[in-house]
Amino acid sequence: MSEEQRPPTRWAPERWEGIPTPFLAVDVPTLRANIGRAQAFCDDRGLRLRPHVKTHKTPEIARLQVDAGARGLAVATVGEAECFAAAGFDDLFIAYPVHTNAALARRLRQLLETADLVLGIDSHDGVDALVRHGLSDHPRLSLLVEVECGLRRTGVAPEDAGRLASYAADHGLAVSGVFTFPGHGYAVGAAGAAAADEAKALSEAAAAFSDAGLSCTVRSGGATPTYEATDTTVVTETRPGVYAFHDAQQVALGAASPEDVALAVVTTVVSAPAPDRIVLDAGSKTLAADRPSFVDGHGLLLGVPGARIDRIWEHHGVVDTSGADPGEVPKVGDRVAVLPNHVCTAVNLADRLYARAADGIVTWDVAARGRNG
Repeated sequence: MSEEQRPPTRWAPERWEGIPTPFLAVDVPTLRANIGRAQAFCDDRGLRLRPHVKTHKTPEIARLQVDAGARGLAVATVGEAECFAAAGFDDLFIAYPVHTNAALARRLRQLLETADLVLGIDSHDGVDALVRHGLSDHPRLSLLVEVECGLRRTGVAPEDAGRLASYAADHGLAVSGVFTFPGHGYAVGAAGAAAADEAKALSEAAAAFSDAGLSCTVRSGGATPTYEATDTTVVTETRPGVYAFHDAQQVALGAASPEDVALAVVTTVVSAPAPDRIVLDAGSKTLAADRPSFVDGHGLLLGVPGARIDRIWEHHGVVDTSGADPGEVPKVGDRVAVLPNHVCTAVNLADRLYARAADGIVTWDVAARGRNG
């Protein structure tokens, strides 16, 4: 591999010597730059940044985000909330329509001893479960009604948000506003339209609150591809997550460049069984299996133009090198860097991250790994 075709310096093999492959490497200066850039964008527009920490699941990174100015964290599950509360974070939004049972209610009450907690709801049944298990009238608990804005996943129609909020309020629950997720912005050229859909849905939901005689203080949205198109005349809070690392799908969407990506999988070439094929020791159990239609291959292999990871097994990543210069193809034993397609799922497969700053490499435990319930 010639010097001009080598991976970017931050992923150069000699910078990561001594760590068995495959592993997840984090370039801390790039991570800090991504965090700072997003925070400055939000601060300049009076937009509250509540990062979604399901991306990194790592308290050390959440601390960098909060220290930069983020206000509160978004999580996907009660288990993630427990992990970050144990690490000292006390403003948590479970951005999910939580349906409570007796065991979950006990865990929520324990969380409320140390943290202000916001829960998502999108049904009368969800409200009834909270009431049935004694969670109404808690001073540290509030709700946001989830509304649907085009993804066709969870969430009530915006015009129904006021009725659901009234039902919750009538049962002793504090409702502070609405939230949505413009996930249909994960398509090439779709971010602007998805952000407009987000604003329209949140605006209509706020109007429904007003019609019901309720205040809609929080109007929360956001995703990494869309947050820079946020209509701040409507949206008060944004919840991107991937922005801290970025990944190959953000590069494909134009939301980031390869230089913006702060996490890579470092992997070793373990086989070169044919002139047009090499095999890496990273497969679906490291890179994850996500392959969006707009991404070419199972991750972006750096430093080998024309090569693509076209097939994966659990521990094998098969690289088609037929389009690469033969002189630039890595040899058995060489280490290469791959930007995973979806960083959230890749991180959830790792026990730890190897983070490099100017003073060397430290390990960060992926503390909320597997906390899916």
